[in-house]
Amino acid sequence: MIPADRSSTRRRLLTAAAALSGTALLGGTATAHAAGTRATAWPTAFPLPDGFQPEGIAIGARPYAYFGSLANGDVHRASLATGRGSVVVRGLGAGHPTVGLKIDPHGRLFLAGGASGEIRTADARTGETEQVYATGGAFVNDVILTPGAAWFTDSFEAQLYKVVLGRDGAPRSVETVPLGGDWAQGDDFTANGIERTPDGSALLVVNAFANGGSLMRVDPRTGAARTVDLGTARLPNGDGLLLLGRTLYVVQQAQNAVDVFRLNAAGTRGTALARITDPRFRIPTTAAAWGDRLYLPNARFDVEPTPDTEYDVVAVDRV
Repeated sequence: MIPADRSSTRRRLLTAAAALSGTALLGGTATAHAAGTRATAWPTAFPLPDGFQPEGIAIGARPYAYFGSLANGDVHRASLATGRGSVVVRGLGAGHPTVGLKIDPHGRLFLAGGASGEIRTADARTGETEQVYATGGAFVNDVILTPGAAWFTDSFEAQLYKVVLGRDGAPRSVETVPLGGDWAQGDDFTANGIERTPDGSALLVVNAFANGGSLMRVDPRTGAARTVDLGTARLPNGDGLLLLGRTLYVVQQAQNAVDVFRLNAAGTRGTALARITDPRFRIPTTAAAWGDRLYLPNARFDVEPTPDTEYDVVAVDRV
């Protein structure tokens, strides 16, 4: 998220984009994919379609990145080896953006619908939109997949959405989980990126309002939130989260930076390790990993989007 004097600007841009155009234990930890032998020759930046308005990124088991469009909900897939790509899922049009997204091992995409309040699933191979759930929420922002569930944040409501998954990974139902405990809801964007703790026992959620920007550990059974001890670090612009082992990457979009923390297994404490910056950053929002690289879409929230606005993706080295 961004500071109070700029958060309303981002809210207007995201809303305009929409108008115009689980289990007891979560289990598992993220691991990086092995890089190909020619990965060092792969591009460290590549363009997205003009006017696309990217926000989220997902990388699955193969070296392809998926990006969601705030303009009309399209999903664009690009080869990490060449940077070339095309739209693989057509969005539902203006008012149905795609914000955060993830892809599962079955090739199913889970899409956060922003101000539409929708949660959607789509088949990345056929391009078919499979399910559309109307949550009734204000702004469905980001998503993380865990064994048995997909979890979504709502930036304007103190609640998460749990999509219960069957054994085949197909969605079965949607539940709303109210947030309590240390959770403090602001008047503007509050919840954003979501991950899980290294030991899989809980969820991690950015809260851009509480304590000047913080990370919350949420019990998935009760919704009770506890502030993660990050020392003096604050996350006022915290957006996408990416966990690799015990290393947590937090995209601080308006700061054009990625803050890196080492977490304990339970995700109750974190130590700042580094800050990644790059002159090519133009308000990156989210990150995904392949090999030794992080890939980040530049959302360019500092400019008014037009059909001719240029967008791109940049790759930087992991810590």
